Amino acid sequence: MSHSVAGEPPIAGRRAVPLTDAAYSAREWDLLASLPSWTVVVAATQAPVRGVAAGLAGLDAVAAGRSFDSDLVRAVVATIYARHDGSASASSGRLADGWPRRTTHRATAAELLAVARTAVRLLERRADPADSAAYRQWVQSVAARVCHAGPGQAGRVALSDRRFLDRLGDALGLG
Repeated sequence: MSHSVAGEPPIAGRRAVPLTDAAYSAREWDLLASLPSWTVVVAATQAPVRGVAAGLAGLDAVAAGRSFDSDLVRAVVATIYARHDGSASASSGRLADGWPRRTTHRATAAELLAVARTAVRLLERRADPADSAAYRQWVQSVAARVCHAGPGQAGRVALSDRRFLDRLGDALGLG
């Protein structure tokens, strides 16, 4: 598959630098680098009482991308960690397809799914197929970790969360 086992170091010789110079415009890179964070926010708000544990699980799932055997995923994680002011980028306004830049926006599942479909189209045009698959699986895993976390979850997923994960998987071309 396209990623290492959690905790396993990346394959020697692989780089973890942003791929923006060759393959993506700044606007496209913003979209790819923002989708995982927005996925955490939307997944965490799918249930009325998700709790801090869900947000922490999402952050942990994003960080787990550092060990993926995918240049794209590791570069996206590096970009996320490099951001210091809470915004998606230094430029103002919105991302492609009107996606808001700031996390103060209450994103809906419908908005997230639309952006996920946009990201898939972008990846189809620009990314190596293995990197595309790794990125899409990683974003799905971020949502799944959030949905599995929280008080009283004990690994169970509510029906609404299952529906959300199924719709996200379809939007990411995984279903």
